[in-house]
Amino acid sequence: QVQLVESGGGLVQAGGSLRLSCTTSGLTFGSYAMGWFRQAPGKEREFLAAIIRGGGSQYYADSVKGRFTISRDNAKNTVYLQLSSLKLEDTAVYFCAADLKLHTLAQVASEVAYWGQGTQVTVSP
Repeated sequence: QVQLVESGGGLVQAGGSLRLSCTTSGLTFGSYAMGWFRQAPGKEREFLAAIIRGGGSQYYADSVKGRFTISRDNAKNTVYLQLSSLKLEDTAVYFCAADLKLHTLAQVASEVAYWGQGTQVTVSP
């Protein structure tokens, strides 16, 4: 059974930082591209970042480029998202996702193979 478990969310002041983690089990982690998404209340799910299997290339949505950093540790079956310079509008539930194709993560989220349950990030004034 494939599981993706996010952690690291919480309450942070605007301008602060958080590091989210997503630990996986039940899949060959090194064979999957990994991504992060978020969904704010009343809004559609938004792609944030993705990283290829080996970790050598990362892709970001324009809305978070320069503020968020995705990374992975294949030895720990874990993908991370470092959030910096947080803004009120970054408040959302953050999800990690896994798919064999990075293109699917970045362009066709409805077809992504596996999702985590999400972790709440709340940015306060």
